[in-house]
Amino acid sequence: MRSTGRRLRPRLAPIPDMKTPLLSALFALLAASATAADSRAGAGPAVTHVFLLIGQSNMAGRGPVGAEDRTPDPRVFALGQDRQWRPAIDPLAFDKPALVGVGPGLAFGKAVARAHPDWIVGLVPAPFGGSSLDEWKPGGRLYRDAVARAEAALSGGARLEAILWHQGESDAKPDLAATYVARFQALAASLRRDLGAAQVPIIAGEIGRFVAGGEAINRQLGLLPATVPHCRLVSSAGLSDKGDQLHFDTPSARELGRRYAAAFAER
Repeated sequence: MRSTGRRLRPRLAPIPDMKTPLLSALFALLAASATAADSRAGAGPAVTHVFLLIGQSNMAGRGPVGAEDRTPDPRVFALGQDRQWRPAIDPLAFDKPALVGVGPGLAFGKAVARAHPDWIVGLVPAPFGGSSLDEWKPGGRLYRDAVARAEAALSGGARLEAILWHQGESDAKPDLAATYVARFQALAASLRRDLGAAQVPIIAGEIGRFVAGGEAINRQLGLLPATVPHCRLVSSAGLSDKGDQLHFDTPSARELGRRYAAAFAER
């Protein structure tokens, strides 16, 4: 029998109506699973103890990066912008890629790891340079991003150990400084509620004593341990700027990180 040159196509069963309850439920389940996967930190190390780093440019870091800052610790990881865990090296933050450099985070993480040999430390950077305290109001973009990143970091079962805060340069004006404590109280309460962290310490750092008008903000920061539950303060005494009277130089940023670690160790 001669071939007609045409290939016979098998008859396909009709595609079911996508509106049937079974298929609708299946597609809803798949969509929910994909959304949940996107919200979790990427596969990687089994991070056990997490720290959220927020504030403005001195938390992000603006110090020049040296070899020490590019040397990772095998038990310290940082959550990248893509929510993947990577060995922590500076710069940790990614708020302003052309400016970002050494901040306190890496030195803090390394000091905590040394003090706790059984911990795998996860740093979650979410600061943004130039941000005012009002820009961190609950519901705002910076707040939402920080909470979402922290939730992703904690999705694997890790424990939130502390929230590190360094901000105030943008509020170094008399009228803003006068209301700083009340505004920070609202931020702290909201973070604790949204992250289920009622007793997690919040560690605030003084801004550089070289910042014009910084005395007023540092006085307000000094009131936080007495007015915000489970709050601790880190001194900036003796630390130097990198020549701009605004940002810590690299050695000072590292020292600030070690001071944060010492404050975390307080019980």
